Amino acid sequence: MSTSSSEALGPQLDFLQQEPLSRARDGESLQKQLLHRIRTAVLDGRLPAGSRLPGSRTLARGLGISRNTVTLVYDVLGTEGYIELSRQGTRVAALARPEPDGHAHHAPAPPTLSQRSARIRKPLLEGVDSLAFTPGVPALAQFPLAAWRRSLDRTLQQGGTGLLGYGPPQGEPALRTAVLRHLALARGVRCAPEQVVITEGAQEALSLCVRLVTDPGDTAWIEDPGYRGAQTALASGDLDVLPLPVDAEGLCISAADWRDRPPRLVYTTPAHQYPTGSVLTASRRLDLIEKCRDHGAWIMEDDYDSEFRHSGELLACMQGMTPNAPVLYVGTFSKTLFPSLRLGFLVLPEALVDQAAPVVDEMLRGGHRCEQLALAHFMESGQYSRHLARMRRLYRSRRDALRAALAEHLDVPHTVTGGDSGMHLTVRLPADFPDQRVARAARRHRMAPWPLSRSSLLADSAHNGLVLGYGNTPESSFVPGVQQLAHLIRKSGFEGRG
Repeated sequence: MSTSSSEALGPQLDFLQQEPLSRARDGESLQKQLLHRIRTAVLDGRLPAGSRLPGSRTLARGLGISRNTVTLVYDVLGTEGYIELSRQGTRVAALARPEPDGHAHHAPAPPTLSQRSARIRKPLLEGVDSLAFTPGVPALAQFPLAAWRRSLDRTLQQGGTGLLGYGPPQGEPALRTAVLRHLALARGVRCAPEQVVITEGAQEALSLCVRLVTDPGDTAWIEDPGYRGAQTALASGDLDVLPLPVDAEGLCISAADWRDRPPRLVYTTPAHQYPTGSVLTASRRLDLIEKCRDHGAWIMEDDYDSEFRHSGELLACMQGMTPNAPVLYVGTFSKTLFPSLRLGFLVLPEALVDQAAPVVDEMLRGGHRCEQLALAHFMESGQYSRHLARMRRLYRSRRDALRAALAEHLDVPHTVTGGDSGMHLTVRLPADFPDQRVARAARRHRMAPWPLSRSSLLADSAHNGLVLGYGNTPESSFVPGVQQLAHLIRKSGFEGRG
């Protein structure tokens, strides 16, 4: 039946007849259109509570549509609670809704995040891996994709659809075993397979440490300047965070710190402090382990960039220095392989395994099964160690080239620190050259150095400079890049005086 011959539906439903339902082939179905119109009319008050709706046969004739369509719409609206269906008729249900305009009411409070979320500092600029001097990004173009593809193909052929379900929460046994073997050989880690937990990168491992061994309000110590991911993990745990200074021998802890604000958790990057590049000395490591034992505290050891040691042998980790050290050991494959892999690991202290295992099983959900098993094969086949050796040679060459470019072309007062490990150099600058201003200006020239001051938790931070990543930046870009940075740094000084 056409709409023109339809019967009147009453003033409250005039809106349905004033604009007929569309019958275009590529448009929404009649059922969806009618459902949306009635639902919207109820919400905006055009159909007040208690309003009686016509029966399905009457509404179908009035709109020139199938009765089945109306019946289905009424059933959905009844299920959702917009209308009440009974033998006495169909009526609009009473819904709570805001007072209409013109009535006195209090303005709603603006939406806010939790207090712990407000403590998380926002990034200065969004990171882009492809920009020159971006810290923390490996040489992605050098990754052996063909070998990785073979490991993935082998895993899929062997596992098939069995890999599509949830895996063990603590990670695939094959990968946990491969990680254990590598850490024992390369890092001196002492652990059993049940101590290894596979995580979605280092960030999840850090957050897991916080949740396992701290309570809100506990004191946590952190290096300053330091890694922002760790700052975020501690802030998210509602911890009382105490930033401690770093010198050429790593994290500096005084007797007053232990006396006045003893920690529950201490975060440190002993093998290669980020971002200064210093190494925590053996005496300080052993002292920290002993003091934490005495105070019932835990050490969160982030073994950042330890695989890329450019001079001498790889430094042993804190976790393996003494038996049963109170250390939660964290690592990631984001720097040694590629960031989007999102696989890291946590080695639990032996003393926590029995208590933590059932908690971890509830908190984590086993995923990335194909990638985990492919990585296990990649490691056991020797591809991982060969890739690390190639990257050490490449990063050593890039470090030397960047140092040379800075020495020749950075014609402002500065000091270069770090470089014994990792994929970045830190250039300290006088306060006359504001590092955040330089970093923002550099972004317009396709460069992304990190401002050192943004790695400090102190409001009046004396740290000023640029963290220059060279992992994913070719050597050919160093001289023109440093020349451009020198210009931007000088310009920032003139603007500050102006």
